[in-house]
Amino acid sequence: MIEKTPWIERRFAFDLPVSMFPNLLERVRGTPARVEDRVRGLSPQLLVARAGEKWSIQEHVGHLLDLELLWIGRLDDFDAGAEVLRAADMSNRKTHEADHNRRTLAEILARLREVRAGMVARLEAMDARAAARTARHPRLDQPMRVMDLVVFVAEHDDHHLARISEIIATQGAAR
Repeated sequence: MIEKTPWIERRFAFDLPVSMFPNLLERVRGTPARVEDRVRGLSPQLLVARAGEKWSIQEHVGHLLDLELLWIGRLDDFDAGAEVLRAADMSNRKTHEADHNRRTLAEILARLREVRAGMVARLEAMDARAAARTARHPRLDQPMRVMDLVVFVAEHDDHHLARISEIIATQGAAR
């Protein structure tokens, strides 16, 4: 298996033209459906199984939901003309404290779909000028446009979907 670059070490070249914004919206719009497709039919035991301190599949899904508030908050930052976007909690305290393994997967998925649909609707209402607004990303220390935030969200979604696939491949085969 190819080893992935840890999320915290990822770097981004935000250089897509604004004309790609509709395509990016489709990526983030599709995440809840892709997550649902990926976890469909998995046993409850596999969904909540942890390998040491690493998150379970269900915790990865819950983490995607937890970060929706950050993405929406960053859209608020753009709207307010902030110079620097709000920082993420890199300790992921919210996900650790949420105890997603005690919730039902159906509840997490439904809420992810609902909140993501609201964010996508907000993005769809933007024109090219709004999508090109910039602010500095605090961890990356580089300018980011609204549309770059959408790239960032899509990449973050895919990062966790890839981790879910790794868990299925390793733990699913052992069950």
